[in-house]
Amino acid sequence: MFLRRKTKSVRGVGYSYWHLCRTVRTARGPRQQVVASLGKLDESEQAALRGGWDDLPGLLRGETPPPRVVTAPLPGLGSPTEADSGSSSATTAPASRWEPADLRALRVERSRDFGECYLALSLWHRLGLDTLLAELLPAGREQVGWAHTAALLTVARFCAQRSELGVAEHWYETTALEDLLGVDPASVNDDRLYRALDQLGAHKDALCTHLMTRYREWFGVRFEFLLYDVTSTYFEGEAGRNPQAQRGYSRDQRSGNKQVCIGLVCTPEGLPLSFEVFAGNRADVSTVETVVRQMEEKYGQAERVWVMDRGMVSEANIAFLRARKARYLVGTPKSWLRAHEQTLLEKSDWKTVQDGLEVRLVEQPEGEPGERYVLCRSGARAEKERAMLRRQSERLTGELIKIDAWLRRSPQSDQETVGRRIGRHLGKDPAAATIIVAEVLRDGAGRAVGLSISSRLDAGQKAHRQKGAYLLRTNCDETDPALLWKWYIQLTQAEAAFRTAKSDLGLRPVFHHKENRVQAHILVCFLALALWRTLEQWMQSKGLGTCARQLIKQIAGIKSVDVIVPVRRAEIATELRLRVVTTPEPATAQLLAHLGLRLPKGTREVSNVVPKISP
Repeated sequence: MFLRRKTKSVRGVGYSYWHLCRTVRTARGPRQQVVASLGKLDESEQAALRGGWDDLPGLLRGETPPPRVVTAPLPGLGSPTEADSGSSSATTAPASRWEPADLRALRVERSRDFGECYLALSLWHRLGLDTLLAELLPAGREQVGWAHTAALLTVARFCAQRSELGVAEHWYETTALEDLLGVDPASVNDDRLYRALDQLGAHKDALCTHLMTRYREWFGVRFEFLLYDVTSTYFEGEAGRNPQAQRGYSRDQRSGNKQVCIGLVCTPEGLPLSFEVFAGNRADVSTVETVVRQMEEKYGQAERVWVMDRGMVSEANIAFLRARKARYLVGTPKSWLRAHEQTLLEKSDWKTVQDGLEVRLVEQPEGEPGERYVLCRSGARAEKERAMLRRQSERLTGELIKIDAWLRRSPQSDQETVGRRIGRHLGKDPAAATIIVAEVLRDGAGRAVGLSISSRLDAGQKAHRQKGAYLLRTNCDETDPALLWKWYIQLTQAEAAFRTAKSDLGLRPVFHHKENRVQAHILVCFLALALWRTLEQWMQSKGLGTCARQLIKQIAGIKSVDVIVPVRRAEIATELRLRVVTTPEPATAQLLAHLGLRLPKGTREVSNVVPKISP
């Protein structure tokens, strides 16, 4: 018998099929007969054959295994050729023996999630976080190293697991992390995960510094521009032992829950650099000085450009940045547009950035020396804001008409009741309240008998002129308004990072109540966000777009399964359990090949891990 390779191309992807063949005599002469098919292999991954289950760390780090030549002949097959050294015989344990098997009783057990965890761990290793944490958290007397537990926490968050209790009770056993991390499921419990949070939280600064270095080495990222924005996340429960848990303005529409505010600093590419946690009732504008000082203490004082929206801006913050020779590009309050209403009506001297968006440099009354102001107007944004104003006006008018009908049916002498009812609806639609005027009509006895509803024409005209317009303020030397606008619009990357952390990584809600545990929980979410955004940059560098969510969904289809083969050894019937990773679909295999990700090939013999059920 001998091995034969057959190649085939499907949808542009090449495969190699390895067959076990033998020569038989027939009436028409000798013929080759296929005894067994040994599987297929993507041509682009042939070099990965030498990196099987025994070389998982090397696969995760993206290392190319050195060539290995098989010198021992396979029993019954003769000496292998050089091409055969990369066949399944080099990676399949136990490929060196042949045993009779009962194929009718063959079955598959323990289907577990492999692809998503494998991808997250590959990113973890390629960012060098495993090496860093091995130094920061050296092994001691603990049964499971803290570095491994930190990796487990981050991978679980990358896979959208929302609580450590859920990870310990059911999620870990449904994944292949037992093989990838080498941690027994019996050793994973909620207490161990909570203690790992305590260990990890003390090394936030070292992790942030390391990530900045890896971004620079891997993607050539420069840190001339820093985007800063603030969001909030809420608690489940009272969180009475956390002084930072306070009620404040909630971005999650959970005003009844206590919360903390999170300030995130990231690059224009959306790669997270650092974060700070503030009390839930802290105003956004009061966080700027704290974050700027901490960034300078960690990474030195430099003339970086800080990009922030108008919620962060105050004259005190501008003076603080100017005193530290920092550059800034910020939004301005809406009220500043009043000085440029006439300019917004002009047709000339505007520079088109893209369809429907125009910019120009303008002078600001009482502006600071050395500052420039960029006036922007967007037709699409103006139409959207005007439609929103129309809906608010119609809603407010409808409610006022109902109040008018109520007063005409039953005149009210209690002026406070009438005022509260009107004020409640004016407060719900503040933009429309500046345009619509409601005057209470009274009879001779002073009772409220109706409403006079009208609109302020001048206020409505000003509101419509200002829709779709905003003013930017900067002390940068750049004079091109289009380029300044492009710098500012990069703030959407920070907003996208918040959406990813909340929707995909389970930042909210927070179940921890201790302050240090909350800080560590947010740190784990920060690390998972770093993996996610790194994946997007990795995809972009390979020409695969930036939709990490779709790639993760495809790779999540890769499973790890145990194939149970009934065999006879020395005339004794037994079962052989082989662990194998399922072959990805052609489209998924092509994505993995573009990224240079190699899956473990072949099989690995394992003991019977599925407990028997007594009759």
